[in-house]
Amino acid sequence: MTTIDDLFSLLALAGARQYGGEQVSQLAHALQAATLAVEAGEPAPVIVASLFHDIGHLLGEGDRGLAAQGVDARHEDSGAEVLRPLFGDAVAEPVRLHVPAKRWLCFAEGGYWDSLSRGSQVSLAVQGGPFDAAQAASFMAQPHAKAAVRVRRYDDLAKVRGRGTPGLAEFRSWTTMLREDA
Repeated sequence: MTTIDDLFSLLALAGARQYGGEQVSQLAHALQAATLAVEAGEPAPVIVASLFHDIGHLLGEGDRGLAAQGVDARHEDSGAEVLRPLFGDAVAEPVRLHVPAKRWLCFAEGGYWDSLSRGSQVSLAVQGGPFDAAQAASFMAQPHAKAAVRVRRYDDLAKVRGRGTPGLAEFRSWTTMLREDA
């Protein structure tokens, strides 16, 4: 079983790699997303989900470069699977749904697709593209869909080279808080 220490170690070590085609590392991306969630006043589950939303990219051998090859490694599912026993659905479900949230936003908001980074546009193609009306309605009916949309927005904004954030250790208290509430 993966522990919280394992997750922090994985993010610290493997997170030093560049994040897809973005200008930041996986770690910088995670820290920026979590910082944005803190700044927005999000509850602990959304902050932790924002921190670990892309942990699935780093599990096992990782999935580096697969989207560019037309392969969807389903990092959202593998990430949620490892997070659920540690933090429950309040963290795991927004992580699992952050890719469908991108697909929903492409359907629901004109111009959203154009606002995506090139890397997110490429991955969207292998993730199924924008939702149609029925898929969008089904997505929004899920209990954690709104939290997933917020995590997605932090994900989209967390790609700024040189943006200052607290260090990884600063986010440990949010995971501890969740474990104490469980």
